[in-house]
Amino acid sequence: MRLARVAFAGEAFWALVNADSSRLQRIRAPFAQWAAECAQGETSALQLDDASLAVSDCQWLPPLEPGARVFGVGLNYLTHLQRLGSVAPEHTLAYIKPESAMVGAYDDIQYPALTAELDYEIELVAVVARPLGDEPRASACLLGYTCGNDISARDAGRHIGRLDLLTQKAMDRTTPVGPWIVTLDQIGVDQPQLDLCLSVNGQLRQEDNTRQMIFPVDELLNFLDARIELRPGDLIFTGSTHGVGLETGRFLRPGDLIEASIDGIGTLSNRVGTPRQLSPARAEGRLGGPREHG
Repeated sequence: MRLARVAFAGEAFWALVNADSSRLQRIRAPFAQWAAECAQGETSALQLDDASLAVSDCQWLPPLEPGARVFGVGLNYLTHLQRLGSVAPEHTLAYIKPESAMVGAYDDIQYPALTAELDYEIELVAVVARPLGDEPRASACLLGYTCGNDISARDAGRHIGRLDLLTQKAMDRTTPVGPWIVTLDQIGVDQPQLDLCLSVNGQLRQEDNTRQMIFPVDELLNFLDARIELRPGDLIFTGSTHGVGLETGRFLRPGDLIEASIDGIGTLSNRVGTPRQLSPARAEGRLGGPREHG
């Protein structure tokens, strides 16, 4: 099944999307009450409204439960690392994104004022249904998967010669995700083997399959949960493959249309907005470099 978070008449809520994506039914039950059951295709816990709504009357929101966290991991496709002159790492690199970074499947992406190298990264995104606990197979605790585009400011931190993940990965309204979650029973507990691709203005830039991950989903979940206990609703971006602008120097520009698709899940279609302008007071914090102390 497909589960989405939408807005209608000033309210945001979870909904069950019908087979042809034309209508949806509002879910009244709390997320934690139905997520684990829905992972196996059960709808009895949803408390669905009898009446349905036209999808065209609703706004697609990021499929993120309020209060849940968004985690990202990197260094997870060998071809991407090889094109950057690197090798497979011993373990992954992880970070956290704020909720304010997220946008819906068809929303504009904000072009931050702090970068001139805005990049795209299509990623499979895992959605947690229940705590991992002592479950021997971490992915069995998922609700399902959705599609993400982990937009990055590649020049972040360059002026100080250090990695700056806050600027690179966390800026407001830069990370599309959605349009819905496809439940685990539709994809399977084993490592997903899904084709993914991303184009910019109709030109194919990224194409691969999720079976090429260096660290499979189970390992990523265990890595994160050992540090921060995962909770129902948390999202995990699982890394991106080759073809990004960092490899070629072809970065995003205002007005670009990015289309990111994962087989069996769906498509994101987002346009890059005009560059955000900083007020003079905010511009003082643009670089965030070292200060002299007297």
